[in-house]
Amino acid sequence: MKNFFLSLCAVAVLGFAAGCSDDPEGPTPVEPGEELTKSGILAENETWTANNIYILEGKVVVGDGTTLTIEPGTIIKGAKGQEAAASALVVDQGGKLIANGTAESPIIFTSVDDNIQPGEKAGTSLDENANGLWGGVIILGKAPISVGNDAGVAQIEGIPATESYGQYGGDQPNDNSGSLKFVSIRHGGITIGQDNEINGLTLGGVGSGTVIQNIEIVANQDDGIEWFGGTVNSSNLLTWAHGDDGLDVDQQYTGTISNAVVIQGDEPGSAFELDGPEGTTNGTPFIMKDITVFGNGKDALVADLRDGVVVEFENILVLNPGAGSAVKINGADSQKELVDGRIKFAKWELLLPGALTVADFFTGATPGSESKFTDNAVKIASEDAATVGANLADFSWTYAAEKGAF
Repeated sequence: MKNFFLSLCAVAVLGFAAGCSDDPEGPTPVEPGEELTKSGILAENETWTANNIYILEGKVVVGDGTTLTIEPGTIIKGAKGQEAAASALVVDQGGKLIANGTAESPIIFTSVDDNIQPGEKAGTSLDENANGLWGGVIILGKAPISVGNDAGVAQIEGIPATESYGQYGGDQPNDNSGSLKFVSIRHGGITIGQDNEINGLTLGGVGSGTVIQNIEIVANQDDGIEWFGGTVNSSNLLTWAHGDDGLDVDQQYTGTISNAVVIQGDEPGSAFELDGPEGTTNGTPFIMKDITVFGNGKDALVADLRDGVVVEFENILVLNPGAGSAVKINGADSQKELVDGRIKFAKWELLLPGALTVADFFTGATPGSESKFTDNAVKIASEDAATVGANLADFSWTYAAEKGAF
């Protein structure tokens, strides 16, 4: 029966890349529908379906009290336009995005320059080197953040304060902004101002009632994923060929980031850029665990711990970093948090080049506190010797896996 099924796929009229599978539970061919342009604030609940392609013209905003549901397999393309005209999907405070794809039919955000069509998982016109072609996805919630003057709320970067949307933060740690599962966001990060680009996925004050699972970011000009405070737990994350940092945390995020893969590109920033509070509070450390960093032999910080961040690491695998790469304790306030035990390292394994040692790989700590890292990290001889890191099988659905990025 398997050979018969494959022969049917070979002569399928539609011939879409994702339309046939030898798995009877896999995706079915998608009859192409329309190309629909969306712009402005959505006035009522909407459902976007997999047979159509949706074009984001400028900022498309899911407003307070509105829910946008996106079906598995749906393709959304961001139009061109820089600064104020940059395209992005924004979920404002009180809005909800229900974007639950599947491994067989992920939801794909990409650029209008991508020739991907309904039913396909990838086009042929762009690769991982094509970035900054549109904006990204921004979700804004009402969970606590730490900003200057202890204001409790802030305006997300890239959206003027004169707009009716863009605020994030509050006092609702369990706030619910919806659910994102099996979502791939590609070729974004367009410039919105001087030295200011949009992240692949921005999470501003997002609460723990929100689901963030199985997310892929490819070729974003800025960071892959950035958390501005909030409490949302985030798992099964992959970012590849980002132009700046892989996973970026600011403003006293207090959730858990687990089972993640960071694949450095040709011009990588830090794999982890982690900042502490901007206000006076300095509370519960957030957790980063079960993470694999794939370096490419180029110098880039694996972790840049800044501004008094408090974080607990566990089961981190670092492969093929450059000889000048490092974990850096950056500044006196972060040095103090390390000494006080509020920056913690557990079970790090490092595949380091040449004669580089674990001690060489750790910089910036005050004398005598280096052991807090070196006692909890080991140099391994090969990738096969690794016993920690992400479960790579969870990322078999991704574009990165298809292209052999790991």
